[in-house]
Amino acid sequence: VLFSGYFAMQVIYARRKYKVSPPETTGHPEFERTFRAQANCSEYFPIFISLLWVAGIFFHQGVTAVCGLLYLYTRLRYFQGYAGAARGRLGPLYASAWLLWVLLGLALAGLLAHFLRP
Repeated sequence: VLFSGYFAMQVIYARRKYKVSPPETTGHPEFERTFRAQANCSEYFPIFISLLWVAGIFFHQGVTAVCGLLYLYTRLRYFQGYAGAARGRLGPLYASAWLLWVLLGLALAGLLAHFLRP
């Protein structure tokens, strides 16, 4: 929730700085990158939360929490990189995608272990 709020506030600041009134989503390139970075992060949060929840319940809370914190850090770096320059998003984007795959693997391993236990 804090990250979503932070990203939304950055869009508000960019709107004011570059004089882009709602509901417009185009304008200065720096505003557009900030807006797109916020939208991209918001699109992935439901997937992240779902995987985090399932992996935490069925696999291991500690391992899942570490993966979750790393994911949030990479998404923050993604947002900051994308807002600065479009190329700045690539490294953190790949890292956050990798962490989502890890969380998916943990969730599947936990579910399989739970339901296939004799």
